Amino acid sequence: MNEQAFEREQIISNLNKSKSHDLTYDRVLSSMCTYPHEIAVHAHIQFIESNMGDFGLFQGTYNLEKKVIQSIGNLLHHSEASGYMTTGGTESNIQAIRSMRNNLSSKKKCGKPNIVVPDSAHFSFDKVSDILDIELRKASLDEELKVSIQSVQSLIDENTIGLVAIAGSTEFGQVDEIEKLSEIALQNNIFLHVDAAFGGFVLPFLEKTHEFDFKLPGVTSIAIDPHKMGLSTIPSGVLLFKSADYLESLRADTPYLTVSTQYTLTGTRSGAAVAATYAVMNLLGKEGYRKVVSKCMEATYYLLDRLAEIDVYPLIKPLMNVVALEVPEADLVRKKLAKDFNWQVSITQKPHGLRLVIMPHVTLEMIDYFVQDLKKVLDTIN
Repeated sequence: MNEQAFEREQIISNLNKSKSHDLTYDRVLSSMCTYPHEIAVHAHIQFIESNMGDFGLFQGTYNLEKKVIQSIGNLLHHSEASGYMTTGGTESNIQAIRSMRNNLSSKKKCGKPNIVVPDSAHFSFDKVSDILDIELRKASLDEELKVSIQSVQSLIDENTIGLVAIAGSTEFGQVDEIEKLSEIALQNNIFLHVDAAFGGFVLPFLEKTHEFDFKLPGVTSIAIDPHKMGLSTIPSGVLLFKSADYLESLRADTPYLTVSTQYTLTGTRSGAAVAATYAVMNLLGKEGYRKVVSKCMEATYYLLDRLAEIDVYPLIKPLMNVVALEVPEADLVRKKLAKDFNWQVSITQKPHGLRLVIMPHVTLEMIDYFVQDLKKVLDTIN
């Protein structure tokens, strides 16, 4: 910190200079986030000082959070679900597994508690394992890049406290057979957490129906991120539990606040994100989100058609607006796209390919330019 204060104009200049070094989403095809809706930005600024860590001071914002929880619970077929707004999928996943541990590990016979997750699970579950000292057992994937049901069953033992299913995997946008996993969870009297951080605001609005939420009796918790396809501001995540009892296991006393207890992982929480999520969800409604998802899917299919013209094809048929491409030397292609044309794409690991996410900021014109540049890169390495 400087001894003397900067002039306001100098600070603004420094901020603008730093911002100019950030990429805009106009060249980004790798991110599951996008530009937030303008009403979300407006609401975020209006509630910028609201701290949900001591929501007794901000009852109006707290009431908005309760409405958000009820609305998303309704979207996921359980309007009575309990939960709260998190910073995103990582926090939601940590808290969901923490609830499993607190509820079931004491009832297990002996040994270290474990959870069974798909090999496609987000890396946040490796953090979960480290933080909570829980063994992480990774089940293999089948040919469709969904978790193998047989592999899951083989990994369950007397110390298994829960299963994890993915509804919109980060690499491939694939959805596990959650209906079958629900049955397995019920048969073994264990929890089933669904990581729908990305897919939660996509799957309900696709033409094809996918069973992944509280409609399935074995599902006990769900993570969903409004700051992704929900078009809210960052950080906006939501964790929902089927029963308030699961949330209660996360209780901590807070004697010096205006409220006596917290159930959250973080203390200070953004009321601005609460207001932003409330605003955009109510402005768009289900009809508006159907239009957003439909536009993204139309762009996804357009991308596949353009790619076929240069003999590039997907590793699997996209279920949602996540596309994994079969290209030679995918990592080299990714680096050359970034260096030569400033395109930001990512790669998949198993199987190896180029990964694109077709978010609302991706236009057909943007796709045309990308395909042209991809062809140039591929021509140089063939």
